[in-house]
Amino acid sequence: MLDCIWVKLLFFERHDGGERAILVHMEMGQEGECEDANELKELVLSAGADPIVMIGGARSHPHPKTYVGSGKVAEISHAVSEHKAEIVIFNHTLSPGQERNLEKEFQCRVLDRTGLILDIFAQRARTHEGKLQVELAQLEHMSTRLVRGWTHLERQKGGIGLRGPGETQLETDRRLLRARITSILKRLQKVRKQREQGRRSRRRAEVPTLSLVGYTNAGKSSLFNRITVADVYAADQLFATLDPTFRRLEIADVGPTILVDTVGFIRHLPHKLVDAFRATLQETAEASMLLHVVDASDEMRDDNIVEVNGVLQEIDAIGLPTLLVYNKIDMLSDTPPRIDYNAQGKPERVWLSALTGEGSELLLQAIQELLGDDMYTGQLTLQPGQGQMRAQMYSHNAVQQENIDDVGNMVLDIRLPKKEFLQILNRLGMDPEPFVGKPKQPWEH
Repeated sequence: MLDCIWVKLLFFERHDGGERAILVHMEMGQEGECEDANELKELVLSAGADPIVMIGGARSHPHPKTYVGSGKVAEISHAVSEHKAEIVIFNHTLSPGQERNLEKEFQCRVLDRTGLILDIFAQRARTHEGKLQVELAQLEHMSTRLVRGWTHLERQKGGIGLRGPGETQLETDRRLLRARITSILKRLQKVRKQREQGRRSRRRAEVPTLSLVGYTNAGKSSLFNRITVADVYAADQLFATLDPTFRRLEIADVGPTILVDTVGFIRHLPHKLVDAFRATLQETAEASMLLHVVDASDEMRDDNIVEVNGVLQEIDAIGLPTLLVYNKIDMLSDTPPRIDYNAQGKPERVWLSALTGEGSELLLQAIQELLGDDMYTGQLTLQPGQGQMRAQMYSHNAVQQENIDDVGNMVLDIRLPKKEFLQILNRLGMDPEPFVGKPKQPWEH
């Protein structure tokens, strides 16, 4: 772990090809302001920049004009000049005024944590929807920072005959920006409607949806590829996946399910991103079950779980049935693949490695136990005139064995989800009470 107070520059291994970046990480006394310095380095590398040095320190609260104090500003300015840096990246959220003041001091670009994450998202988006969502977040972030691009133009007082070209250009840009945001919101509204139609179709077909969630770089896409034999892009970097991917998955005693790979979460995920990606995140909010993937080798895994739950709370998905999936056990010693059960005998955690495949079959077993535990197993006696019921049983692959009794009745040994069985009885107008008593009908959600 890094010390709380840094008083020296920390040099990194050089990476060719990226912008030379000075990183700034401050330990703030305010609760909830603490970020992870190592995570900042990973974010910068994911963005394609070249981190030269990191400058750290501690303050009780941010300086209103420059976030850091005058001494730290001078220290960063010296590092920028010494290393010919092109950008300074703060591991914090800066106000537009703070960014402008710091750029004047450093004579180079300044980027905060939110802007850095937005840049990574812009690089990773592949689908039309993903690009729209990222552009929306970027435009909303940019809307308060437009003045920075026009400080070279004349700035005069307002009034007839006194408006400078800078002010006129700013108003034009703001108007164009608002128009573009309105256009993107309309297009994203169409995307939301299309996604809702897809969700309604899956609900009508009674197809459960499993959504992979977790901290960024926890291994969700690798696990997705492992259990679906898919070829989704997976890399050891933050935010390798932005656009949701769907695959059909067959689970014993459950039948067809849909597995969804989603964008990873991160500490203090910008609200602009949560709002912009709401159409995508809605797939998580309406899933039948969440598979919360955790990097078991990460020292901060418990903190990461808390952060993910915070985002789930924000999108109203915190109350969904959840199975914890502790991934990357290949990086731990003496941690075999296993299923941990709760006091009610239900799977609570699965330990596995998506990289090696160890324990992947245990994940499928745990899903089967959680989703397929309400099975109907019994013997069904049908008269010769009840061929329609017999055909329904065979169409659902529910018949284990069939015999004919002494009076010519068909005796079927059946096994299928109770919900499906009762739906069949309901469609055929048969009374379910002789089979399962009088519980609440499963089709009454």
